[in-house]
Amino acid sequence: MTTSRPLIRLIVVWLVLLGFLGGNIALAYAASGNVVAVAHVLIAVVMALIVLAVFMELDRGASLVWVFAGAGFFWLAILFAMTAADYWTRYNFAATGTG
Repeated sequence: MTTSRPLIRLIVVWLVLLGFLGGNIALAYAASGNVVAVAHVLIAVVMALIVLAVFMELDRGASLVWVFAGAGFFWLAILFAMTAADYWTRYNFAATGTG
């Protein structure tokens, strides 16, 4: 059985993703603050790009694959924007002692 992805490439990518995961966990226990939050997001973005390139084969994909992947991320951006708008426009109601 022939495959388009060699096994060694998948193992190397898996080890790289595990390394990023370990770095993310170590970073969570190391410090706190805004810089750490930005580092977590950057690590997550890099991991997502690796998964997209290797497992979704966007690095070798045809143009139509790129169009549908872009459309999916466009829709995801719309959903995130709507969720953020809902979150930002809610009022912080204090709990009342009634009831």
